[in-house]
Parts: sequence; structure tokens; C-alpha cells
Amino acid sequence: MRLDKYLIRGRVADLTHTDMEGALEELLELTLERLPRLDKSALLKGLLRRENTITTYLGLGVALPHVRTKMSKRYVLSVGRSVSGIRYEGEMENEPVQLVIMLIASERTRDYLKVLASLARLLKEPDFVASLVHAPDVDTLYQRIHSGLGGITAKPVPTTANRINRIVLREAGKIARGTGCKAIMIFGDTFVGSFEPPKWGSGLKTLLVTRNLSDDEDQPGGYSDTIQVRSFSNQRLAQLRSAVLVGLTRGTIEFADRVCCVGGIAGSNQFDTVVVVDVDKEFQTLLSGRTDLLPKDVKPEVLERIIGVATELAVEGREGRPVGCLFVVGDSETVERLSKPLVMNPFYGYRDEDRNILNPFMDETIKEFSSVDGAFIIRGNGVVETAGSLLQAPDHAHSLPGGLGSRHAAALAISVAADCIAMVVSSSTGQVTLFRQGVMIPLTEKKVTV
Repeated sequence: MRLDKYLIRGRVADLTHTDMEGALEELLELTLERLPRLDKSALLKGLLRRENTITTYLGLGVALPHVRTKMSKRYVLSVGRSVSGIRYEGEMENEPVQLVIMLIASERTRDYLKVLASLARLLKEPDFVASLVHAPDVDTLYQRIHSGLGGITAKPVPTTANRINRIVLREAGKIARGTGCKAIMIFGDTFVGSFEPPKWGSGLKTLLVTRNLSDDEDQPGGYSDTIQVRSFSNQRLAQLRSAVLVGLTRGTIEFADRVCCVGGIAGSNQFDTVVVVDVDKEFQTLLSGRTDLLPKDVKPEVLERIIGVATELAVEGREGRPVGCLFVVGDSETVERLSKPLVMNPFYGYRDEDRNILNPFMDETIKEFSSVDGAFIIRGNGVVETAGSLLQAPDHAHSLPGGLGSRHAAALAISVAADCIAMVVSSSTGQVTLFRQGVMIPLTEKKVTV
């Protein structure tokens, strides 16, 4: 989906109010000039109600207020900039907001959370946000954000710009064809900005692996699929195992496939590594050859999001301290029967939409409650049922490697007792480990470093 088509010049302005309610009223005035049938008062109440329930502040001086209503259009975007800054009351009062991106969505849209997540990713890029805040005039502000929403903020970098890249890519194509690979996996973070892949021919799929995407539904030209995997390691191909796992859950890659991987040091703009991976050997301990890697009720994008949050926690910890936590996704009814609360459920009473892990505003909430003992129990569609749950699934048939504690044991046991996936972040090593049907697989290295 191209988000730029939902933004017009008339809905981009410099704001005069310095409080959030006044700023939202200004943006609604701009918006409703062309949508007079919408109820301004109802929309304002909805925006403020959400703001009071869960803040829409993203950081970097950006807020993303949003509301759903009955309307014929799918989405409407409005953008306001405040040079002096808009001040929140309470915990955000020392962080003035300089950009307000207001999203109004139809109640009938099904990809609402995906659109929010796409916007949030784009608006967490410091250089992009700075270019908007410091735009010399509103016309330039509109042009820059319109380009960003269209996914064209970065100028493509030709991968064949130097001799080494030309040789590596040419030989990678030969290796892929000669070894019977089904796909070539390009690790895009090797380059600063986007780039265009060469034409491989011979029916090879080209998969882009990157930590940043402007929109999940936009495939850069020449790629069969894109896989977003966060990586905080400086090692080459550090995203490999997680990327292959995501490809398996999507059906982009099969267990019997062989994949040629091309990468290099992040940000170096130079490929220097070619690796051929037999997927079944890489994952031979994890249900090799079976089709039920992903539980039947778990959406692939939910698992991808949990991997992303778990990896961030492994690296960042919380308030400078390492944290350990456990996520259980899928078959939530069975999991809840095999658990009991250790604390009052902090997610009780919230709408499904507001407590869905696909909602970008859930990131900080999940991280905040990660320090609470117990597990997060998550439905297959991403809705977080509980936090701080004690898992009570017995398992006497499996054993763990030395050094792993009760959190890993609980994850292993619940993965056997229920049709679910359990994921553990270790507080001592920073390793992220996935459990499925009693089998464990590390997704990141120990002691992940930035």
C-alpha cells in the first residue's frame, strides 16, 4: 500500500496552538473542509479519548493520533508542524511535540494496524523526522513527507558501483545456479539506503532482508519478497537464522530449499560474503520436513513482530538493566488453562485493537511489563491476553542444556502441552530462543551487542 495517496497538500500546515487539543482541532478543520459530512466533535472526542488511554507519542518529537469512523474513504492523513512545540501534560511534558501526524481510518478497513505500524517505522527515523521539522516552508514539508510515505526517501544505490560488488554478485548468481538454489537472499543493511538488485534469471527468487521497511506491502523493484529482521550485531549475516525462519512461516521458503545468501558489513556498501544454506540442515532439529512450524492460529506477521520486540529487549534491556521475559503465542485457551496469574492482568478491559502486539504503540507497554515475573500470553492474531502469568505445564520427557533456568524450562514445557510457540529472552546472556513442540532453536547469539 502506498500511503502517499492519502495525503494532499491542503492537509499539511504549520500549527498555531501549543496544546494537543488545540492542535487536533486545527488539523480537523483542515481535514473536514473536504469531508464536511464527518462529525468534528465526535472525531475530536475519539482522538482525545485514545490519547488519554494510551499515548500516541512515538518519540523524536512526533505524535501519531488516530481514530476510526464511518466514512467512504479508507484513510485520511493530515500533518501539522509546530516550531515552538506542543506540550503534553504528565509524563511527556518535557518532550515537546513538533510533528503531529493525524490518521483517520474507516471502520471497515482491515489493515489498520499495518498502516499504523508502517507510519510508526517511518517516523522513528531520526534523519527523516529532522528533515520534516526543519523544512524551510510548508510546501517543502509536504513534498518531503509525501515522498517518504511513497517509500522513495532514499535514492537507490547501484550495487554494481564498484568492481568487488560486480564480481561478488556475478559469482553469487553462478553459485546459486550451480548448487541448485531456489532463491538468493540479499542482506540489504550492507548498503546505506536502498538499492536495485541485478537480474539473476533462471527463475531464482530474490529475497531482501533488512531491518527497515517503509511499508510491508511495498516490494522494492526486482524483489520477490522482503523480510524485516532487526539486527543489532555487527557480524555478517547476523539476521540469517531469523530471516530463514520468517521465510518458512510465510511459505516463501520451503524446508527442502537451498538458499544463496549475499551480504557484508552493515553500512559498508560492499558485498564480501556468499553463503549457501540448506534450510533443512540449518533447522534439522526444528520439525524438519514438517508443515506445522507455525501453529495453525498464529499469523506470520504476529510471530515476526514478537521476534522484533524480543530482540530489542535482549539488546536494550529496560532502564539500563538486562531483563528476561517469556512470550507464548498461539492456542491461548489451552495456555491459559495451564497457567495462573502472578499479578493483576494489566491488559484487562482494553479493546483488542489497543492491546494487539501489531499496534506500534504497544512496544513501550510490552517493554514496561517485561520486568514483571511471568509470561505474556498472546493470541495468534496478536492480541495480548495477559502479562505476569505463571506457566504450569509439566514436562518430564525433555531436558535442557546446562545453564538454562526456569524460564526456558517453562517455555519448553508449554510448547509441548499446547499448539503454540514460546520465545525466551535471557537476562543473563541476551540470547533469544524459540521453542516449538519441545525443540529449541537460538535466534540470536549470546551477548548481543549494538
